[in-house]
Amino acid sequence: MRRLPTSLKLKLPFLVSGFASFLFSVWLYFIQGEEMAGIFVGLWVPSIHSLGTLLLTPVIGTDNAQEAEVPGG
Repeated sequence: MRRLPTSLKLKLPFLVSGFASFLFSVWLYFIQGEEMAGIFVGLWVPSIHSLGTLLLTPVIGTDNAQEAEVPGG
């Protein structure tokens, strides 16, 4: 069995959580008839993916950050 690349190992929890949230929202909305709850849970998907992007994107150049000069100021 092949090993997963490290980058995929880091992304996998966010992808699985987002997909599970999507499936749960569809189940709530269509199967249970809980439309408001289904919409609420469906809004978790972009939030989970955004959190993953925020946590996994490297921050570069914060030590040498320079303030931008405002022209004419």
